[in-house]
Amino acid sequence: MAGLIGKKIGMTRIFDDAGAAVPVTVVEAGPCPVLQIKSKETDGYAAVQLGFGAQKDKRANKAEKGHAAKAGVDVAPRLIREFSVAGDDAFEVGQAVTVEVFEAGDSVKVTGTSKGKGFQGVVKRYGFAGRPASHGHPMSRTPGSIGPGTDPSRVIKGKKMPGRMGGVRATVGNLKIVRVDPERNLLFIKGGVPGSRNSYLMIQK
Repeated sequence: MAGLIGKKIGMTRIFDDAGAAVPVTVVEAGPCPVLQIKSKETDGYAAVQLGFGAQKDKRANKAEKGHAAKAGVDVAPRLIREFSVAGDDAFEVGQAVTVEVFEAGDSVKVTGTSKGKGFQGVVKRYGFAGRPASHGHPMSRTPGSIGPGTDPSRVIKGKKMPGRMGGVRATVGNLKIVRVDPERNLLFIKGGVPGSRNSYLMIQK
């Protein structure tokens, strides 16, 4: 099973059969047309290339239009992503992959771009405890000592220090699909997923 490309709509809550409130992320997933099938014989690896959304005709270049037309798709997709496939997965160029490939109860992993939070200190970025906060400590949120003195007289690479936080590719695994709405192409995934509203996601079993 490959996966789907989707767009994060937002978060809400739904109620299960026992009446308990379940926090869910609503994702508009698919339909994703199959644009290309890659095999080990021709490309060195097995994958399926899916598209999502539609570009305005004036914004798509000739290569994008031609690639879509070759697969029998009327307009160039807004987003194209590849998903690795197993040997028993069967796809055809031009077919549309919908949310019906998932069922309620399936465990999935979701990949997206996390929210950018700008330049942050170590307390927010890495969860450092900080210094004592009583009596107005003058350096309560500083990282403290950052490197050896005499040897090697430098800060070791990879040291956790202040810097740009967020805005990177992030994957959250072991998420559960609570509900599937084929009529509106919606997936209801329990909990939060990376990214802000209207950002693009990759959902895989």
